[in-house]
Amino acid sequence: MTSPAPTAAPEREPRTVVVPGWRDRAATHAERADALTVVWRAARDRGEKHAIEDFLFTYYPTRVSHLRRWHAGVGAVVPAPADDERHGWRWYRGTPLPDGATGVTLDVEAFLADRGEAVRYVRALVGATGSRAGTFGCFGLHEWAMVYRDAAAGRDHRHPLPLRLGHDGTDRVVESHRVGCSHFDAYRFFAPEARDANELRPSRERQVAMEQPGCLHANMDLYKWASKLGPAVPGELLLDAFELARDIRYTDMAASPYDVSGYGIEAVAIETPEGKAEYVRRQRGFAERAQGLRVRLLEVCDTVLADGT
Repeated sequence: MTSPAPTAAPEREPRTVVVPGWRDRAATHAERADALTVVWRAARDRGEKHAIEDFLFTYYPTRVSHLRRWHAGVGAVVPAPADDERHGWRWYRGTPLPDGATGVTLDVEAFLADRGEAVRYVRALVGATGSRAGTFGCFGLHEWAMVYRDAAAGRDHRHPLPLRLGHDGTDRVVESHRVGCSHFDAYRFFAPEARDANELRPSRERQVAMEQPGCLHANMDLYKWASKLGPAVPGELLLDAFELARDIRYTDMAASPYDVSGYGIEAVAIETPEGKAEYVRRQRGFAERAQGLRVRLLEVCDTVLADGT
């Protein structure tokens, strides 16, 4: 799939659309956010760690209040009275409506002054990733490489869960497979003994050049990029990206060396032909969902950049 080229329209007036029924949309959004985070919130309230979902709130600095807050997105005007809290939200400004009422909208100029570099980076990374063909032969071995030879080195592994195949069995899986991780933020957590086994050398500097749309972590990161675009992103897109990240995370851990049966999750045994086939089937499904989100994120970036000219 080829991503759309950046929009350049210096003569175009900023696009504004008044959003009717926005209070209902905001309420529906908050309810959906609560439903998506109910498992993690229940564990938190019990004072328990959740080895699968904690990642969504630690690696990604997520706050439930952030997820519950609905934004209409760039170019949209919410007909909120002057005393509505939205008038005090960061990067918002009041704007008059044709009927004489007051609305609130994203202050694109102020937003770009603070986040312009982030918008351009997200645009470049998401566009480049979406323009490439996906690769589907990694089988989630990044998680296995992260715990490789931990026992011999006297290291504790990252999650308070037993290893499904034990330490020796886990090490044998790494040693008997090709490791080809293209995602820097996974590769940087590899055990030192596993880094040279990776056929690729991802780095922060090469991230735009290396990320590809079959990668589970690249697709989870769409939630991170949507978050960085803040109120420019419609609330529905933010939650779609979070939901994809949550769904991928469950497969990421099901295919990992950890025993996740205590969470009622069946392992994707990637050391077997059947497990490999199941991993690729899910990986392709996630990639397809992610490409749709990329198109929507690119539209947000292009609209912000065009409206800011």
